[in-house]
Amino acid sequence: MSTLTEAPPPLAPNAPEKKPPRKRGRWTPYWLLLPGILWLIVFFALPMIYQGSTSIQTGSLEDGYKVTWHFATYWDALSEYWPQFLRSGLYAAAATILCLLLGYPLAYLIAFRAGRWRNLIMILVIAPFFTSFLIRTLAWKTILADSGPVVGALNTLHVLDVTNWLGWTSGDRVLATPLAVVCGLTYNFLPFMVLPLYTSLERIDGRLHEAAGDLYAKPFTTFRKVTFPLSMPGVVSGTLLTFIPAAGDYVNAELLGSTDTRMIGNVIQTQFLRILDYPTAAALSFILMAAILAMVTIYIRKSGTEDLV
Repeated sequence: MSTLTEAPPPLAPNAPEKKPPRKRGRWTPYWLLLPGILWLIVFFALPMIYQGSTSIQTGSLEDGYKVTWHFATYWDALSEYWPQFLRSGLYAAAATILCLLLGYPLAYLIAFRAGRWRNLIMILVIAPFFTSFLIRTLAWKTILADSGPVVGALNTLHVLDVTNWLGWTSGDRVLATPLAVVCGLTYNFLPFMVLPLYTSLERIDGRLHEAAGDLYAKPFTTFRKVTFPLSMPGVVSGTLLTFIPAAGDYVNAELLGSTDTRMIGNVIQTQFLRILDYPTAAALSFILMAAILAMVTIYIRKSGTEDLV
């Protein structure tokens, strides 16, 4: 008896290998980034390089300036104008603290308690941006006038006695004193504190507050353990957006202060536009930038958050 075996089927010819599909639009993100990169190069990197070369030049405006790698300009500028650097840091820090103390309750109100009034309050917060920085600062000269109601109220409450003891005011005057400069800085940069704080607080899930209440946490405990830690990105962003421009500001010190309240921004402006000492002005600018960069780096690391809003 014979056994029939089936022959194996013929092998199919090898199919041609398919090439992976070409990734279309691979360069699209880079083309989209190109305008921003060019903008940074033209309006940030190149001026920085130019100012860096200016800071190590010697000469005069009549004879011209030449790059002589004169790094002693940095030491001379720092040793001569260190009081203005210190004063700028103190004024900016005071304004930042005041902005945080005033801005956090306002941002909390907008995020959790404003209800249908939220949009109106937000418009009021950004309303100062509808006018120029110069006009807003000049308005404070009227607000803090010697015969104005603000100075009268401070005298009645004996607040000026305390500020005089601290050295922030002089006699019965507020204008041309450190207090006037700090008030101007606080008013002008307060929106930069409120907006990041509101953005950070608005992201907090309300169910976390309910959970804290279910665990018998008191309102202050809920704020300390839940709300404030979760709002730290907004606190860090707001303080940076307030301190950095305040440290380099010169308009408030020029209009509301005196020669005794000059900040480093006033010195840089004078060196650039009046004295025409371009190497010293450029060196002062680089010193200010380096100092702020160092402080910001330390502050971000010590704050324990890098999630900035």
